[in-house]
Amino acid sequence: MTKAEIVEKMANEAGITKSAAQTALESFIDGVTKALKKKDGKVTLVGFGTFQKARRKARKGRNPQTGEVIKIKASNVVKFKPGKKLKDAI
Repeated sequence: MTKAEIVEKMANEAGITKSAAQTALESFIDGVTKALKKKDGKVTLVGFGTFQKARRKARKGRNPQTGEVIKIKASNVVKFKPGKKLKDAI
């Protein structure tokens, strides 16, 4: 499902305009992003799931074309753990 499809579905089900739905979706995405930027970044939506920031350590990798060993820098990643309602629905 694309962002445009989500906006259309939100607009239809909530009975609002597509521009209002798009504003709401962008506001949600912005809020989650800002919350994850914090030191202990975590966003929990009960029943849906939890977005959490995690630190990935630096490690060695391999260039698949040349086989050369390369260094991969440490980075922050976002992990998602689905909630019970989402698991049951799928």
